[in-house]
Amino acid sequence: MIDLHTHSSASDGTQPPAALVAAAVAAGLDALALTDHDTTRGWDEAARAARRTGMTLVPGIEVSCARDHRSVHLLAYLPDPQHPDLLAELGEARASRATRLDAMVERMEADGVPVSVDAVRAEVEDGATPGRPHIADALVRAGVVEHRDEAFDRWLGDASPYYVAHYAPDPVRAVEVVRAAGGVPVVAHPHSRTRTGVVAVELIEEMAAAGLAGLEVYHRDHDERAVHELTDLAGALDLLVTGSSDYHGEGKLNRLGEYTTTPEVLAAIEDLATGTRVVRP
Repeated sequence: MIDLHTHSSASDGTQPPAALVAAAVAAGLDALALTDHDTTRGWDEAARAARRTGMTLVPGIEVSCARDHRSVHLLAYLPDPQHPDLLAELGEARASRATRLDAMVERMEADGVPVSVDAVRAEVEDGATPGRPHIADALVRAGVVEHRDEAFDRWLGDASPYYVAHYAPDPVRAVEVVRAAGGVPVVAHPHSRTRTGVVAVELIEEMAAAGLAGLEVYHRDHDERAVHELTDLAGALDLLVTGSSDYHGEGKLNRLGEYTTTPEVLAAIEDLATGTRVVRP
């Protein structure tokens, strides 16, 4: 089984990269992509663990993008982590995320939500990419909610009055940067109704013209209708179809390997990539 979308504590997952790889082995996976938000910080640790345990690792990133104040998430598989344009975009996004997190918490605290900036900062591992799930973790730790999904439903979604945007490149620009870095860009959960919202067909077509390689069709946020529509769209645009768990560890319902990608699609991603290589035991 191949799971091409997971997160570690290098961003907003709850497990260190090595522990994530061990969990993937225990779940029966054959290959795993580490796709932390706007960072490659976990790649080296995950690669060492993959070689030690016999797991195939696909180094990746989930790049946060936006257009017209709507989020779009782009999975970037196998890019060159030292490409200057990619480094610049990721660095600006991470810096903006930190200030955005404080602003959201201050709004929530002023409105009586029992959370503080210090409590949230305590949830972010040194050097990790900060994100809204860290606010959720502080709320869980305080006993305010039971899990991250509940926190997002109540307070942290894009439509929340506490939402604050952070810097994010335009999706077409992100596709171009990922391609320039030798990576393979795939839109993450494009029909999500609980996270980023539905990505318009017209935008996906524009991204495809810029070099988009695939769509994450199989995902727990996609119902049967969404899967059908996205499969048809991928066929019309000659895009790869992937499936992934979007696993974050504890606090979210997503489980490793609950949706998977075929070996043929992974092989096609490898063929397209010129930035870095899959790590094999």
